Amino acid sequence: MFDRFDAVLDLNVLPDSSEPLFIDMPLDHFANSSADGVTTFKNRYWINATYYETGGPVFIFDSGEQDAAPLVPYYLQEYHGLSATMRLAKRFGGLAILWEHRYYGDSLPFPINRNTTAEQWQFLTTEQALQDVVFFADSFSKNTSSLTDLTTNRTFDPQSLPVHPSVTPWVWLGGSYPGVRGALLRQRNPETIFAAWASSAPVHAQVDMWAYYEAAQRSLTVNCSADWVAVTSYVDNVLQGSNATLIEDVKFDLLKARLSGPGGNTTGADGLTKEQANKTSDVDAASILMDPLDFYQYYGFAASLLPFCNLLETKNFTSDPVENGIVSVTGVEDTFQAFLVALAELDYDSIPGSPDDPVADMSWMRQYCSEYGFYQCGNPNNPLSIETSFLSLELFQQQCNDTFSDHLPSWPQVENINKYGGWDMQPSNIMFANGEFDPWRTMGLASIEPNAPQRKPSVIVPQCNVPSNATTFFGITYDNMVHVSDMRVLLVPDSNHSDFRTIGFYSPVSQEPFYTGLGLFQLALDEWLPCFA
Repeated sequence: MFDRFDAVLDLNVLPDSSEPLFIDMPLDHFANSSADGVTTFKNRYWINATYYETGGPVFIFDSGEQDAAPLVPYYLQEYHGLSATMRLAKRFGGLAILWEHRYYGDSLPFPINRNTTAEQWQFLTTEQALQDVVFFADSFSKNTSSLTDLTTNRTFDPQSLPVHPSVTPWVWLGGSYPGVRGALLRQRNPETIFAAWASSAPVHAQVDMWAYYEAAQRSLTVNCSADWVAVTSYVDNVLQGSNATLIEDVKFDLLKARLSGPGGNTTGADGLTKEQANKTSDVDAASILMDPLDFYQYYGFAASLLPFCNLLETKNFTSDPVENGIVSVTGVEDTFQAFLVALAELDYDSIPGSPDDPVADMSWMRQYCSEYGFYQCGNPNNPLSIETSFLSLELFQQQCNDTFSDHLPSWPQVENINKYGGWDMQPSNIMFANGEFDPWRTMGLASIEPNAPQRKPSVIVPQCNVPSNATTFFGITYDNMVHVSDMRVLLVPDSNHSDFRTIGFYSPVSQEPFYTGLGLFQLALDEWLPCFA
């Protein structure tokens, strides 16, 4: 069992959990290279020692590909709810840390924009970012005497805390890409990360991620799926055809539906002409069919797709739904018109959702273009897809090439990620959690895609430091849930989680996964923490 030290930390010398801290981080951990004279940068993080007992574990929550500052109230201060990080810190007397990823938020070696150079981008890699965590963990003290000095002098040097990973266990929490990072770190640096809770973690990097929308399609009702597939196929065939008049009409109808609003209000489309519509690219026009999927990842079928399906299948509540869809009764052209009405009535395009962060958008694009892929393209081999085939691999790659001209590999180097095992990784001391209909489950250990190994989650807590096997892994799949539904729970209504908005990687549609996941991971830590050497 890890030891609890005799020294007592005076919490009055610690900064408030809302106060950011910074560590000088090497730009290049491996070759000590520089760019524009820069050799180090300030990497931001926060701590909450409210429940910390000397010798207790470190619980580090990773913010991943976003500005970490908006996450502080929810994950370190439990604003309007509870967070797994703080609940675990309370139960195990731990120190809570929120970590910001290089090239995001205020952890910027260089300004991030269209003018960021190849020389500057070269240090945004998976290996550099993983090593940041190792460097950070190793910066802390191993000795309790440093804690005594800290308390006596009543000044705070974060690195004086005796929480070096050689003397206290570091436990990682993260959802989505941060979940991937936790799994990779446990594989790569088990001497640093003792255990991890990886939620909705797509640990298998793949360039062609046509399966992303397959997960959403599985959640649809039979009639809605049939009609959506039929309309998608119809639009794709028309736009690929030679009937110029019909192509122009279809593009005009799609754009008009997007610009129109509820109650038959077409004011927004008053200035639209067929000539303007005809100039719209095929992919932009066909992608309008996917507008209802904009908020699916965090809000799932019931909240984001069911209202659209109800409008579609009842023809805006003017008729009864048909079990096998409108297309089975009146054909695809009538179905297309019903689809257009449903798009206009629900008016997804006017819903603001979560605001964009241009820095995060650019940095994450750099990461997936260079290493992860995850191109959410159409599946040309599946004629029964709700995703347009115009979203091709070549289109995604061209967007990457246009954004990062002259300094990208020809394809994302997914082997940089999959060398740690991908779908076949067999780590110890990790809990993998997934939502049944999470689009990112398709690239996780719980994937049910035809090219995945079809491994099954098991809620039986494995022994400490014992790797999983090739057919099962320790974890859970939450029924009917989507992306990262378990890292925190919202208990009080919150404006940041209305109109399909969310803070961090978090699905607010159900409270149950949080308590289920937290309970299972606590049982795991009860088993694993005593074996920390």
